[in-house]
Amino acid sequence: MKDIVEIDLHAFVTNTRWDDLPDAVRHQAKRCLLDLIGVAAAGTTTELSRIIRNHAVTQFGGQGARLLFDGRRTSPAGAALAGGMTIDSIDAHDGHPMTKGHAGCGLLPALIAMIEDQALLIDGAEFLTTLVIGYEVAIAAGISLHATAPDYHTSGAWVGLGIAAMAARLFKFDATQMAEAMGIAEYHGPRSQMMRVIDAPTMLKDGSGWGAMAGVSAAYLARDGFTGAPAISAIAPEVAAHWQGLGQNWYCLEQYFKPFPVCRWAQPPVEAMVQIQRDEGFAATDIAAVNVVTFHNAARLNCGLPENTEQAQYNLPFSVAAYVLRGGLGVAEVGPDGFEDPEIRALASRITMSENDDYNRVYPGFRWAHVEVTLIDGRVLKSEPTIGIGNVENPLTDDFLNTKFAGFLSDAGFGTRSSTLQAVLWDFDKAPNTNALFDLVLNGV
Repeated sequence: MKDIVEIDLHAFVTNTRWDDLPDAVRHQAKRCLLDLIGVAAAGTTTELSRIIRNHAVTQFGGQGARLLFDGRRTSPAGAALAGGMTIDSIDAHDGHPMTKGHAGCGLLPALIAMIEDQALLIDGAEFLTTLVIGYEVAIAAGISLHATAPDYHTSGAWVGLGIAAMAARLFKFDATQMAEAMGIAEYHGPRSQMMRVIDAPTMLKDGSGWGAMAGVSAAYLARDGFTGAPAISAIAPEVAAHWQGLGQNWYCLEQYFKPFPVCRWAQPPVEAMVQIQRDEGFAATDIAAVNVVTFHNAARLNCGLPENTEQAQYNLPFSVAAYVLRGGLGVAEVGPDGFEDPEIRALASRITMSENDDYNRVYPGFRWAHVEVTLIDGRVLKSEPTIGIGNVENPLTDDFLNTKFAGFLSDAGFGTRSSTLQAVLWDFDKAPNTNALFDLVLNGV
């Protein structure tokens, strides 16, 4: 299974050091880590997380790894499964536009689980470097898969390749072992169709936890001599362009961060409503109807009035209505306090959606929307075309991410850890080991 692309990739995975990373990449690694941990804490409040954590403990034997913000022990594959799905249960984690998905939510719990299970003694800089390697490989795999497969697959279909690469670094795999691990991860990764859970939202979400589990299992199998099929999304000639820039052009710098815990596609219309209300000065009670003009996939975020957290997070009319009426869109809004609110439900029922050909043409690289608001007095107001904040071109500040982090930890009952965790994370490249971080994120309330 040796191939020149694989050998070059192996060198990138195993030889890259913290000092080799540009300053912007090092800073981005800390931002990703902070944001993922905050979302993980918030995720523990969901029913999805409660079920999957219990499932990991009862169905995945082993004591090598603890569950995020829980403390119970399971196998590393079980911890990766539960951690990935816990982060994914609150749709506020980072993502990459061209993958149409999320690498970090599967990478982080898998990385932590493998380090703890193997009692690996690494410092903070090495942890962060390994996480960056995971992002680069996973995102390249995701872009490659979407460029070659006819269907739109969830993040679980490709995140395992990034996990296999991280394992190759941690376990000191040679090029052949790494190729086997990536091949197993790709073959066993869940090629689940994303639009099925857009049209009918459930706890399946983005497949990230299942992909994390597949990636960890692939790494341990490859270490024991198990063989895999060639990882075609990494070595096929037609995807070579997506891999050639590794170590020079950094995919992790293209990550977006979310201000709100709902599908990224629903966030441009929220921003459009924020802007038009600010400019025109009308109140929620003045609104007779709203039409959201957006791209095709976003227009499918309409499962009716939500009855649960998953439906609320994949519901564009609900997201817009919740923000307009609450002046914010957070964990409470996607929980029962929000989706059972009769005023939010009433406004959401007056929001329609339509597609725009220009917006369709630039997706997925750009996600545009505008709103047309009909007021009770008969006036029709139209916003400017809008994108969600948090992209490369309009990034969220570190202060914003700190505030989001602190709020999420407080919402989940971990507020007393917030300031200590923030201090650990922003200086993690100087940490002599992972002990302080693990003590803070691998124990329950």
